[in-house]
Amino acid sequence: MVLVEATAQQFPIIRELAYKIWPHTYGATHSQESLDYMLGTFYALSALEQQKEQGHVFILAQKADTFIGFVSYELHAEGSLATKIHKLYVLPEVQGTGVGKALVAYVIHQAKVHHDTTLYLNVNKQNSAISFYKKNGFEIIKDIVIDIGAGFIMDDYVMELIL
Repeated sequence: MVLVEATAQQFPIIRELAYKIWPHTYGATHSQESLDYMLGTFYALSALEQQKEQGHVFILAQKADTFIGFVSYELHAEGSLATKIHKLYVLPEVQGTGVGKALVAYVIHQAKVHHDTTLYLNVNKQNSAISFYKKNGFEIIKDIVIDIGAGFIMDDYVMELIL
C-alpha cells in the first residue's frame, strides 16, 4: 500500500470512494435524503477544490492499481497548534486491515513535523469508527451539533489525541 497526496485531478477518485463508503457507514443511521444532501454538498468537485484552497490536504491510500481510502486534514486548524482530520474513510472490504491506522499515522507524522501538539476530529455519535479512534488513543472531549443546512444536522463527538 502507498499513500499519495491527491491532486485536484484526483478529486473524482475521492468523490467516487465517498459514494461507495458512505452508504455502508451511514446507511443504517441516516436517511437516503440526508446522505444524498451531504455527499452532494461535501463531495462536489467544487467543494473539494474549495476545501483544498482552505488548507485541507487530501491523501489517497492505494493498493496496486486500486484506491482504497482517503484522509483529509488541516494543519494549524483555526490558527491553533492542532491538526484536524476532516475526513477519514476506507472501503468496507479493507476495513480492519491497517489502512485507516496507516492514514492516521501519516497525519500524526505531518502534525508533529509541523509542530502541532494535538490531533482532533469530529465523528458521528452513531459511527462504529468511534472504537477505532479509541483504540488509536483518541478520547471524546465534547459533544457538538452542527447545522449543515436543508434541515439536516451532524450530531458528533469531538475526539482528540495529544501528540
